[in-house]
Amino acid sequence: MFDRTLLRAVRRRNEGALEQVMDKYAVYLCVIIRNLAGERLTREDIEETASDVFFALWENADRIEKLKPWLAATARNKAKNKLRGIHTVLPLDESLIAHEAYEMDDVLQTEEEHMAVKSAITRMDSPDREIFQSYYYGSQTAAAISAQLGMTESAIKQRLVRGRRKLEAILSEEEGKQ
Repeated sequence: MFDRTLLRAVRRRNEGALEQVMDKYAVYLCVIIRNLAGERLTREDIEETASDVFFALWENADRIEKLKPWLAATARNKAKNKLRGIHTVLPLDESLIAHEAYEMDDVLQTEEEHMAVKSAITRMDSPDREIFQSYYYGSQTAAAISAQLGMTESAIKQRLVRGRRKLEAILSEEEGKQ
């Protein structure tokens, strides 16, 4: 069944249509959530987050224009919200913040430093921030990100290089202020 037809049926509160949407898009949503969350969410958390997306669809069907993009965006947002409630160590490797004066372990020793890295990432401009988070936190390849954002793979790689430089500069600037 086409998405427009399914969406119209969900708007009319047809539970069978919602089940068809779930059958059609459950795996798709779980992949999006898994790519964003990496190993930080359990299988059960991923499935619960996908269920939250379908519940939001049921509650907001009247405001949705295109089903698949809305589901994808909502899955990313729900996954980010779920991750905010989980305390994790940033999965950054040493090449990300290559500073001769200190090792990566030293950078992430304290919670304050951990928060500085997170804060620096949030201050990056979009789409660099989104590319950076998808690559390093979402475990997505440059090719996958390029397809998602409609950019060339080389442009994604260039933005990753620039993003690492920006992050290093922001962290160096913060360190200098202390």
